[in-house]
Amino acid sequence: MTVVVKVGGARAVNPAGAVADVAALVDEGEDCVVVHGGSTAVDETLDELGEEPEYVETPRGVVGRFTDERTMEVFEMVLPGKLNTDLTAQLRADGVDALGLSGVDGGLLTGPRKSAVKVVEDGKTKIRRGEHSGKIESVNDDLLESLLADGYTPVVTVPMVADDHTPVNADADRAAAAVAGALDATLVVLTDVPGVLDDPDDPATLIERAATPQELERIESVAEGFMGKKVMAAKEALDGGAASVVVADANSEKPIRSALDGGGTQLLPGVLGEVEA
Repeated sequence: MTVVVKVGGARAVNPAGAVADVAALVDEGEDCVVVHGGSTAVDETLDELGEEPEYVETPRGVVGRFTDERTMEVFEMVLPGKLNTDLTAQLRADGVDALGLSGVDGGLLTGPRKSAVKVVEDGKTKIRRGEHSGKIESVNDDLLESLLADGYTPVVTVPMVADDHTPVNADADRAAAAVAGALDATLVVLTDVPGVLDDPDDPATLIERAATPQELERIESVAEGFMGKKVMAAKEALDGGAASVVVADANSEKPIRSALDGGGTQLLPGVLGEVEA
């Protein structure tokens, strides 16, 4: 079994439990790929530089970052620079032969660039230009499989490389989804809540499982803001060939193992209308 673990970039996410779980899984002979974001660190760096991060809402109600040229420069500094190095070092300290990669390295994550996006402002749909982001359409799975076969644990982050050969931003959840789909892996998305909640303000309302299109509709109806992106990524992972997706609490005891043992919100291929194996 190959496990792709997405470690969230929110301040409330402590990666220590995930690092320990990856070390244990690798020690047992499992193949793991770690994918991480870093939105909080990017925002903090922008603030230190006197810049203000900008988030926009799409017509589908999904909240995402608007990446202008300056923000893209900060992404290149913070994610493949500091955060990827730090997480790779933590894994190596736990005995994992980790190797850090951005989506640019080896053409790992590639696809078309989006220079303009549709956003909703004051109730109206508008076109915003100057965007530096892209849509991942291809994963160099040969590179990842070669590294895994040689005993390495890839630690992946954005940026991706666009079709004009320039680095651009991409959503880390969707990057993890693309990787999991390409490797036919189980995707564990670790975040700062127990999973998808029926009531976002009540952790006791965890939706434990979705295996049918109707159950997916329920999840989509309550997944607000950033959770909406994670559900979208889950659908993309399953559509791409992932075995299953779990959205779970990064700060729980043994977070990856708990997710693989049935914790969090389990999304199965049947949510896309396929026959569940």
